[in-house]
Amino acid sequence: MLTVDVALGSRSYPIHVGSGLLSEAGALLAPLLQRPRVLVVTNPVVAAHWLEPLRRSLDASGIDAQPLLVPDGEAHKTLATLSDLLTRFLESGADRTTSVVALGGGVVGDIAGFAAAVYQRGVPFVQVPTTLLAQVDSSVGGKTGVNHALGKNMIGAFYQPRAVLIDPDCLRTLPAREFASGLAEVVKYGAIRDVAFFAWLEREMPRLVARDADALTQAITQSCRVKAQIVAADECEAGERALLNFGHTFGHAIETGIGYGEWLHGEAVAAGMVIAAKLSARLGWIDAADVSRLAALLESARLPVAPPRMDVAEWLTLLGRDKKVERGQLRLVMLRALGRAVVTADFDRDALAAVLRASNVTALR
Repeated sequence: MLTVDVALGSRSYPIHVGSGLLSEAGALLAPLLQRPRVLVVTNPVVAAHWLEPLRRSLDASGIDAQPLLVPDGEAHKTLATLSDLLTRFLESGADRTTSVVALGGGVVGDIAGFAAAVYQRGVPFVQVPTTLLAQVDSSVGGKTGVNHALGKNMIGAFYQPRAVLIDPDCLRTLPAREFASGLAEVVKYGAIRDVAFFAWLEREMPRLVARDADALTQAITQSCRVKAQIVAADECEAGERALLNFGHTFGHAIETGIGYGEWLHGEAVAAGMVIAAKLSARLGWIDAADVSRLAALLESARLPVAPPRMDVAEWLTLLGRDKKVERGQLRLVMLRALGRAVVTADFDRDALAAVLRASNVTALR
């Protein structure tokens, strides 16, 4: 088992990564619980594979686990789902000593974490992510929330988990498209902060696509290290943490514009990263060869590198709702070099419109 610490003072917590870790979940969680009772929030797809192994582990450590299922998919990451989940918290008799365990992908983790943040003004929760995207991104850092019809992740809270337990074995049952979606976030970490990791991904992507256990453990652990460093420096996204949104401003616009769930999050982020890189190149910050390297790496991960067809006016409307807009000014995460990202409003709007217009092609799947 490898451990990465998220250093946040009194709210610090470990990220444990290891094959077979689900069978050790009870022993790892027991010392963290105020009371040996947890509500396990999951969905029917994940529950069919991983709920019983988790329950056996918890039971072996004397932890009572009550499963609560939410619908599967981004389309259900809503206030209605949150309200229903909170109702079931109340019906279960949960109090402030009851812990919430999020077993699933990013949607489950975001909803369960937000429910834990607001139920009785906050109860402990633990992330047990079962998708690659959740393991390397959404389970770490304390962002929780739900979508609104006018914008993704617009309703939520920063609320840190007590621990994150990552078992790469859970990825065996992940559909190929979901797996590729997670690889987009892995590529992001190399692009924004670690060019040596980016080069490693260029060499090792075939092993990752083949789900080689050693390669996956290395990629997951390094991704978590990068994210933990950034979150420790800027927990509530006042500055540096916004770098983690590379590709996401454009990606969220895609998800909102075409309807949640039509494209997976990582697919939209992949196309968004290429748009951001093209704008960076148009401004003379990086070379066209760097854009090509990024696009080639994403394609080798079996991800789209062009967005769906949307007109420029729609793009600009959706981008204007991004959470990084300040005083009416859109800020974007762009590249000064591979491995070095910046958050900036210093770009020409005509250049942005030109890049969006040039990207207005039917995306490859």
